[in-house]
Amino acid sequence: MKVYFVGAGPGDPELITVKGKRLLEEADLVVYAGSLVNPQLLEGLRAIKVDSNGLSIEETQAKMVEFLRAGKKVVRLHSGDPSIYGAILEQMKPLEEMGIEVEVVPGVSSLFAASAALKTQLTLKGISESLIVTRPKGTTLAKDDLPTLSRLGTTMAIFLGIDKIRDIVQSLDLPGTTPVAVVYHASWPDQQVLCGTIDDIADKVEEAKIDHSALILVGDVVKRTGYRRSHLYRSR
Repeated sequence: MKVYFVGAGPGDPELITVKGKRLLEEADLVVYAGSLVNPQLLEGLRAIKVDSNGLSIEETQAKMVEFLRAGKKVVRLHSGDPSIYGAILEQMKPLEEMGIEVEVVPGVSSLFAASAALKTQLTLKGISESLIVTRPKGTTLAKDDLPTLSRLGTTMAIFLGIDKIRDIVQSLDLPGTTPVAVVYHASWPDQQVLCGTIDDIADKVEEAKIDHSALILVGDVVKRTGYRRSHLYRSR
């Protein structure tokens, strides 16, 4: 018995992996992450589809185990890549304790779709050689490290915080002119890209009425200027 934890990609149905698509087509049960998964990925599947939105881990687990014991193939479909804020370990461990095998199939993160939308690199020679992936404090996180992390002066990708954009930019220990980009629904048909600075991005986000499903990128990589040519492509 095995459950496949599959990354659906950021939204564009063509950005799921070949393996992920094959597993969906072969599945008898697909438990998917609600509106975070593009419904086009679920069209035409022979599987029974269960929206996990509002269900507890125990409820989704019971449904998966029911199908597994009947000899059926089960896919747990997560948005983006399940390793980034996917809460998969708390789902996998109880299954493993029951003797059920799990396999994780990675997906394209919204982080990479956002970078593609900006037509930039997250690591750029002469600008930023590192990437910080983090989130702000909120209902499920009592304290964050945004001020400390921002002092490292490298690219920051901030998940799960667009509804707190003003508090976030005020907490960053960076000049007000530091570039910031917000990408809403990266790779979806209604994708929006807002570019600004620490001083003005909150105004732009609030004017656009974006309060969910958006990634915040902070750093000079957003500008796409001032970088050095990589060693690989230097003139000889």
